[in-house]
Amino acid sequence: MIVDRRNLLIGSASTAGLMLPGVASAEAAGESGRASGVGALPMPAPQTALPEALPIEDPSRISLDLGWLFHEGDIVPPPPADHHATYLNAKAGNARGAAAMDYDDSDWSRVRLPHDWAASQPFVETANISQGFRPRGVGWYRRTIRLDPADRGKTILLQFGAIATHATIWANGSIVAHNWSGYNSVEVDLTPFARFGDELNVIAIRVDAEAMEGWWYEGAGLYRHAWLTVRAPVALITDGVHCDPRKDPDGGWRVPVEATLFNVGRDPAQVEVQASLLDPQGRTLATRRAPLTVPALERAVASVSISVADPALWSVDQPTLYTVLTQVLVDGRVVDERRIAVGFRTLRFDADQGFFLNGQPLKLKGVCIHQDHAGVGVALPEALVRWRLERLKAMGCNAIRSAHNAPAVEFLDLCDRMGFLVMNENRVFNPAPDYMAQLEWLVRRDRNHPSVILWSVFNEEPMQGSEAGVEMVRRMAHAVKALDDARPVTAAMNGAFFEPINVSSVVDVTGFNYYQGDYDRFHALHPTRPITSSEDTSAFETRGAFASDSRANVITSYDTEAASWGDTHRKTWKAIMDRPFVAGGFVWTGFDYHGEPTPHAWPTIASFFGIMDLCGFPKTAFDIHRAHWVDDQDVVSITPHWTWPGREGQPVPVLVMSNADEVELKLNGRSLGVVACDRIMGAEWTVPYEPGRIEAVARRAGRVVATAAHETTGAPVRLRLTPARTVMAGDGEDVQPITVDAVDAAGRHVPIANLPVTFDVAGAEIIGLGNGNPNSHEPEKGAARSLFNGLAQVIVQAAAGKGRIVVTASAPGLRPARLAVERLDRAAPRYAPVLVPAQPILGWRRSPALAQRPDPSLAPTDGDNNSWAFVRSGVATGAEPMRNWRVYRTAVRPWRAVAQEGGVLQFEGLSGQASLWIDGQATPLIDGVAAFGPGAGDRRITLIIEAAAAEASGVTGPVKLKARR
Repeated sequence: MIVDRRNLLIGSASTAGLMLPGVASAEAAGESGRASGVGALPMPAPQTALPEALPIEDPSRISLDLGWLFHEGDIVPPPPADHHATYLNAKAGNARGAAAMDYDDSDWSRVRLPHDWAASQPFVETANISQGFRPRGVGWYRRTIRLDPADRGKTILLQFGAIATHATIWANGSIVAHNWSGYNSVEVDLTPFARFGDELNVIAIRVDAEAMEGWWYEGAGLYRHAWLTVRAPVALITDGVHCDPRKDPDGGWRVPVEATLFNVGRDPAQVEVQASLLDPQGRTLATRRAPLTVPALERAVASVSISVADPALWSVDQPTLYTVLTQVLVDGRVVDERRIAVGFRTLRFDADQGFFLNGQPLKLKGVCIHQDHAGVGVALPEALVRWRLERLKAMGCNAIRSAHNAPAVEFLDLCDRMGFLVMNENRVFNPAPDYMAQLEWLVRRDRNHPSVILWSVFNEEPMQGSEAGVEMVRRMAHAVKALDDARPVTAAMNGAFFEPINVSSVVDVTGFNYYQGDYDRFHALHPTRPITSSEDTSAFETRGAFASDSRANVITSYDTEAASWGDTHRKTWKAIMDRPFVAGGFVWTGFDYHGEPTPHAWPTIASFFGIMDLCGFPKTAFDIHRAHWVDDQDVVSITPHWTWPGREGQPVPVLVMSNADEVELKLNGRSLGVVACDRIMGAEWTVPYEPGRIEAVARRAGRVVATAAHETTGAPVRLRLTPARTVMAGDGEDVQPITVDAVDAAGRHVPIANLPVTFDVAGAEIIGLGNGNPNSHEPEKGAARSLFNGLAQVIVQAAAGKGRIVVTASAPGLRPARLAVERLDRAAPRYAPVLVPAQPILGWRRSPALAQRPDPSLAPTDGDNNSWAFVRSGVATGAEPMRNWRVYRTAVRPWRAVAQEGGVLQFEGLSGQASLWIDGQATPLIDGVAAFGPGAGDRRITLIIEAAAAEASGVTGPVKLKARR
């Protein structure tokens, strides 16, 4: 994958030639305007093609993202009323309350996954500060699934990418899983509980998001993807293929493939396991087979090895991927397969020289990131994850620490393809069985990813300097190595480095969280122990602000303020670069995140640590790290902007960052001096403000290689919309962030505009809004958001099918902006069918056969349990020798949605000529469907069915009552 390393972002001046139009279509040019000249929005033209879709690893699974019903708040069933109810309560399939199969969920909200219900909550001062002052609470999800009768005897699984936080899962009234973490995936073996055909499967999930595992915003609910997987009776288990390439001492390469299968059948299965290596173009290079016997209800493992002479290597600049195709064959027929991307690369941490990739030294230019974003919380669609990674790539970042938890698997797939190195981190430091299982799951899932270079077993644990802590790490590291002996284990320590007993003695790489002043001492005392900064910096910036105001919880973006335990971006990187033995660093953090509003509290609801804000808009730190980390192009930037009305003649600090030899600063054409450029610390001036143009000129060997400039802008006159892409996929899944800013009469970005903006969208749906202001309490859902220091963001999700998306933005007193984005055909994922919730109507009373057409009021007398038969729908009534009529009667108490709004009564099978009455009123019955008016309480349904002589008749199919929606 080729990634444009130019400045993809908004809000900073950058290399000359990058101030390109932000217009998505010709029709938008008149209202969105063209960005031209200095002071325009500094970003390249939007991408004009869809990003490549991630390949399908497991073809046996289909998406369960659609069709969920959600209820916010707990639903506690009353205790059993008597012995009989208590008896049934203890039996399989007899869950009560919202977990019961027949529970009335008709008025629950419909949601699609990923879903974070906390992202829709208001900010409340009494809520937890670390969780961003957003209440979380308890929520319920339900979904109905129909399984094909042809799938009887197969392996049937439910898979959830993650659930925040504690979860109990029921299938068909039986508890099938408990989960105790918001970060590991959850797999439910539905096979023994499954029902087929018209016997539907009801899945209910209670999510307790009050439980907290971290001290940052963790979201709430089913916030990653869900899948229904149907495999052959004997098949590969989930994460059952280990195929990480290895380089042998003689220089040759091999791909050892270990495949684990499970057999749900009744008899042992004889299979062959076939593994093929495909090159980046999809051509088969080699194939190996191994026979295997898999006992009934047991696992078995097959192993083969594929030799490779001279593969292309995976690196951060050329992330070349091969594919291992593993197939299960029964009688020569493929019944199951996995496609796993792999990369050929070596890695090594050296105690003196740092990190080596493919035998070459490489400084880790890394960031720590949490997994939330403005507007969507932790429910990030894959396209938004990709966009965030593109921002990091543009900055020169080559490494990411998943802080402090397992990331989404789609994140790692993208890191593989885009060339990032990942420190993959465990959440809970605990070798007890429940938590060791989470660690082992993490390693099994992620050990094939070439992007993963380190396993981190903990972050900042107080027991790190104790004997118990050492023993805990020993056991966890041993478990990791048993599953993956190719990657080192680390622990992110924040102290105890010099205690006589500490965990650095039992890990492969010592992780330093801060403590920059102790690098040299530790290296001198332990010269054989590799070290890396696992977390550093913790500097504070508010995007677009260049003076601190403690009363308003605003912090300057001059890179001068940092937490007491950290340091500025520049000083931190200097400490790392001056020491070859430090493998690299991971800045805290790449993006701002909700929660942990250090150093402030209410009303601040998000962090100040990010190199970019909550929306991915860059702060000064972004340009600082571009100068530090980008080697393949010339970089220069200026901080701050140059629009300061009312400050004429007052001194303005100016910071210029560049990777060139020297820089010159000019104001309105006058040189303010030429200085040698310190690539890490930059160059600084104090300039009396005068409106006009300020420009930085970067030179290398005396030749101008790059320029950056700001101009003083006028008042905003209109809005502008700038998409990341001019096209979106019409698959119902694709999303993209669209930037809104205000421009002056000359079309220049106004960096001090703070205006309310409303949005209207056709052909797509707004799924989130943001502006990067850590003190804003505006809703992140809806259709309105204010500009903050010139910028805001609206995130849209495309509708299905080919067409056009039109976004309009309006602000009082400004000309609106209109943006058109083409929606292209692309196949939607395979979704499990969405079933409309329906109330089954099962029990009927049936009259004897009558020779004359009866009155519809005919009914058995109260207490008569003999004259009229008790019958269930779906069973035909036997034929009579002559023409006859029968009355069918039942009563139903409609579910809430029908009682409030009315619904539809649907007969899926009727034999004979049927007439219908509802509550004594004749009701048209057309093709088995009738309108059912609103009304609570018991409702009477009466059918009169006329049957010809010798003809079976009756209610021969299911009867359902559905809401209108």
